[in-house]
Amino acid sequence: MMIEAKSWIKDNSTLVYFLIAQALGLVGAIVTMTAYMTKLEARVNTLEVRGSPHLNTIDNRLTVLEAATKDNLARIDRIVTIMTKELHIAPTRP
Repeated sequence: MMIEAKSWIKDNSTLVYFLIAQALGLVGAIVTMTAYMTKLEARVNTLEVRGSPHLNTIDNRLTVLEAATKDNLARIDRIVTIMTKELHIAPTRP
C-alpha cells in the first residue's frame, strides 16, 4: 500500500506540488485577511475613543442640514395650509 502511494505521488508530482502550493496560498490569504481586519478594527477603535476633527465637521454640517430641512418642511406645510384652507384648492393627482 505504501509503495503504491509513493508511486502515485511520484507519477503525479506536478499535481501534488500544485495542491500544496494552493493550500499554502489559501493559508497566506487567510492570514493576510485576518491581519487586515485586525488593523482596521484597531483604527476604528482608536477613532471612536479619541475622536476625529473630521467627525466634528461632519456633525456640524449635519446639524445645519437638519435645521434647513426643518425650515423647508415648515414652509411647505404653511404653503399647503394656505392653498387648501384659504384658497380652497384641493390637491389633485396628475
